[in-house]
Formats: sequence, C-alpha cells, structure tokens
Amino acid sequence: MDPLFLANSFYRRRKYEKAVEICSQILEKTPYDQAAWTLKTRALTEQVYVDEVEVDEEGIAEMVMDDNAIAQIARPGTSLKMVKPGTGQGAPSQAMRPMSQSGRPLSGFVRPGTQSGRPGTMDQAIRTPRTAHTARPVTSASGRYVRLGTASMLSTPDGPFINLARLNFSKYAQRPNLAKALFEYIFHHENDVRHALELAALATEACQYKDWWWKVQLGKCYYRLGLYREAEKQFKSALKHQDIIDTYLYLAKVYVRLDQPLTAVDVYKQGLDKFPNSVPLLTGIARIYEGLNDMTNATKFYKDILTQDSMHVEAIACIATHHFYTDQPEVALKFYRRLLQMGVYNAELFNNLGLCCFYAQQYDMALTCFDRALSLSTEETLSEVWYNIGHVALVRLSNYCRS
Repeated sequence: MDPLFLANSFYRRRKYEKAVEICSQILEKTPYDQAAWTLKTRALTEQVYVDEVEVDEEGIAEMVMDDNAIAQIARPGTSLKMVKPGTGQGAPSQAMRPMSQSGRPLSGFVRPGTQSGRPGTMDQAIRTPRTAHTARPVTSASGRYVRLGTASMLSTPDGPFINLARLNFSKYAQRPNLAKALFEYIFHHENDVRHALELAALATEACQYKDWWWKVQLGKCYYRLGLYREAEKQFKSALKHQDIIDTYLYLAKVYVRLDQPLTAVDVYKQGLDKFPNSVPLLTGIARIYEGLNDMTNATKFYKDILTQDSMHVEAIACIATHHFYTDQPEVALKFYRRLLQMGVYNAELFNNLGLCCFYAQQYDMALTCFDRALSLSTEETLSEVWYNIGHVALVRLSNYCRS
C-alpha cells in the first residue's frame, strides 16, 4: 500500500501519531515531498488543537493590567464586571443563589471564566490563593498555551519539526494550500503568535484582501495579543466577504472581553438573522444574559436551545439550576434525571440530585444519591458532597427537635 495513502487513512481515522510516524519516514527519503509535509503538519496540529471560541479564561495579569478604558460606573445591565447580586430580571436573591467573587451567579455548567473570581485590584489578585481550584492563573498563557508551545519539542526527539526562524514567509504566503496548514501549525502547535501574525498578514496581502479565512486568522492573532479593536476590524471585514457562524462567535467574544455584553448580544442576533435557530449563537446569548443575572431571558434562550437540540447538556443543567434556586426542586429534579438518562454520570450530578430530592422531601432517595456521589467523587468534589450531607443532617435534626 502506498505509504502516503496509509498515512492519510490514519489521519482521517484520527490516529495522528501513526500518521506523523509514516510521514516522517516519507520525508526522510524525500525531504521535499509537499504532500507528506502538509499531512504531517496537519496531524501535529490536530493533536493539540483546541477550539478558540470556547477558550476564554482570563488571567489575573490581563484583568488588572488591561489598557482598555471602561466606565467605572456602568449602567445596570450593561456590564459583566459590575453585576449586583439579586438585581437581574427574574433572578433570585443572593441568599438563595450563591455568587462568585465578582457577583455573577454560579452557573449550572462549568465554563471557562464562570467559576473564577475577578479581583478588582492588584493587591486582591496577589492575595488570591494559588492552591484554590477556583483561582485564576497569573496569565492566560501560564497554563494551556505554554503546554501547547512545548508540545512541538516532544513530538520529535531532535527538536521542532519546522524551524520558524529560517522560514521565508513571503514565499509560503504565495501558496495558499501550504500557507493555511503552516499557519495552523504555528498558531496552535508552536503557539508562536508573532510569526503566525506575520504569515497571516503576508497571505492576506497576497490574496488582495479578498480571503475571509485569512482575515479571521488575523483577528484571532490580534485577540491573542490583546489588541481587541484590531481584532474587531478584521472580524467585521471577514463578515463582509462571507457569513460564517464562527466569525460571529469570535466577534461577540471580542465585545465580551471589552465588557460590552449588549453589543455582543446584537452580534449574536445578527448571526441568527443569517443562520436561524443556530445553537452556538443561541448559547452565546443565553450565557451573556446569565452573566448579567437576567435569568428570565437566559432561561428563555436555553429553552429555545432545547427546542433545536434536546440533548444539549449545558442548557438542561442551567435550566435545572434556575428552577432549583427559584424554589422548584421537583422541576429541577426532572431536568437532572434527564441528564442521568443521557449518560452523564459523575459526582456533581448525583450531588445535585440528592439536594433536589431532599428539598422535594424524598429523603430516602436523597441519601442514596449522596452515597453514589461519595463513591464517584474526587479530591476536588469530596468536600462539597460532605458539606451538603452535613447540611441535610442539620436540617433533619432541627426538624426532629421541633417535633
């Protein structure tokens, strides 16, 4: 069998390590084989590829040392950074629903940035305990990006696959097929945003500024570098050439980082005009309303998501959380049971099921769920389960004493 065909077969079956190994053998015999070079580049990229739309963890350095000027006293409902507990439409009081350090309600689904506190000053940031699981990293580049940057050294024992310092980017920019594979390798695998930006700028110029794909990549580079206004211009320019759902998601992500949630909602709605009932766009709107503590609109959009995708875990979990904190444990129990039927099987789910059963006065099922949660819990969740068990025991003891 032709080795290149076999390598391509492994790549399509997501067996990237075997594809890389075969391509390396081909390149040892014929170093200038462009097909093998491109396939190996794509395979290495896929090994560490992470969707940029969902990765939005903001580090302490980005928050405290941000140069973007934002109004210190924003109007209610217009800022994600200044949400007052219990002020949103349809939102329960802080006594009912716990809040994060920044005042945002704890969502029913863990997402990047939802469970972390936002320190207001450098003193608060430095005092943030680094041993806490909810503490933010010092910078967004201290965790995942550093790991991706060193992944290339582990892929080959002799060093990186491509020596970026010796590449002539102008030559590769003239060849779109090679340039796109090379850009993704540099951006995702090597995590070298500066060289990726250089290649994207040259390629955009080579295609006479008419290729929407390169403009999106320029926007991603600018966003990674913290140049949000430049990223906004590139994403808007890309939308003039081609309407793509991901471009709307990236543009809305820029506005969220600039603390303009209502503008981000407008962008999502513009995308819905082009792509009606798109689940990613509906999810983005629901997340923003939940961050603004506007639970009425958030629940409405989460229900719209379930109309399109009845298996959407995040929508089911967030609706269940909303019903639980609005004193409707029986309704929340139905949604959590739906998650259990879908195959979600972890300590967090059984912990929530136990609380719903307890407040719905199904005490025998509550103890069974907590017992199952203990058997599935890890070091991170064990304390939370025991806390809830202790809370249940105290409530039952107080009711017994009253009787």
